[in-house]
Amino acid sequence: MTSTRTNPVEAVEDALRRFFADRRSEAVEIGAACADAVTELETYVLRGGKRVRPAFAWLGWLGAGGEAEGPTADAVVRIGAALELFHASALVHDDVIDAAPTRRGARAAHVMFADRHRDRCWSGDAELFGTGAAILIGDLAQGWADDLVHTSGLPAPAQARVSPVWSALRAEVLHGQLLDLTAEAAGDEDIDTPLRVNQYKTASYTVARPLHIGAAIAGADAGLVGVYRTFGHDIGVAFQLRDDLLGVFGTPEETGKPSGGDLIQGKRTVLFAAALKYADERDPDAAKFLRTRIGTQLTDDELRAMRAIITDVGAVGHVERDIARLTDRAVAALRASSATDYAKDQLTAMAISATQRTS
Repeated sequence: MTSTRTNPVEAVEDALRRFFADRRSEAVEIGAACADAVTELETYVLRGGKRVRPAFAWLGWLGAGGEAEGPTADAVVRIGAALELFHASALVHDDVIDAAPTRRGARAAHVMFADRHRDRCWSGDAELFGTGAAILIGDLAQGWADDLVHTSGLPAPAQARVSPVWSALRAEVLHGQLLDLTAEAAGDEDIDTPLRVNQYKTASYTVARPLHIGAAIAGADAGLVGVYRTFGHDIGVAFQLRDDLLGVFGTPEETGKPSGGDLIQGKRTVLFAAALKYADERDPDAAKFLRTRIGTQLTDDELRAMRAIITDVGAVGHVERDIARLTDRAVAALRASSATDYAKDQLTAMAISATQRTS
């Protein structure tokens, strides 16, 4: 395999296809149900996604002096594929936890498996089957992500540097997911809580740790790793803040998710926490309406009313200002770093794209 400076995403896609081809042949020997599950997971992984995590790992490698060609570059690509498998695992499990019906414009994994159960008139509860099957393929994706990291072909010193970063990435995402789940159940209204969730559930494994992985492979010094971590935290949090806005105001055509899905699912986001804070100060009746309707099956009129309150009390402006502040701070830190000029330019462009996206 040859990785290129201009097309690392395509190289990751190729690596994933080859990986699934190997795993499918193994699954066929175990049983038809396993082969079908592998096919569904492959479809899920390759159906869409922005591949931002592999791109950040690649740029972290190049920015720390890594070469765009050669065996170690090929190993970086395989670790990028591992990041995509881990991401798929997190999405599948997240959709189960949230009871989300769709992902990337298609049925969520647990919904697809439940529908298959019903279509084939199998015995038992279709929803329980769908949940169980989705959990298992999510676990499978996470295990395979670990396999890809451990068999990536990195030189032994680089592998030793990457292993603790990979372990931290996995733990931080799971801790962030648990914080998120607990905050929703407890109705936590403290704005610091969703910020902490954003740091661990999104910023860590979306930007900061992938950059750190690339830097670790290249043997970067502590100064550059620190800048990558700062950049990754700020852009990762800004990325999630944009996602929070899309989760309330985005259309299904833009996001591949139900309109207003975060409000229906009861997501305790920074946006919602800011809306409650401002509504308590300016319009107590509006605050009561938000608290009463969050996490319920909203009518179209109720959804419009919640959106209007969130906008009118100033929560949207609050989040937009935070996105701009975090993005500016991240780019300034990157520009002052020792990263290569190419990586600085590409990472700056990715930062703008990730925080200003509409889908």
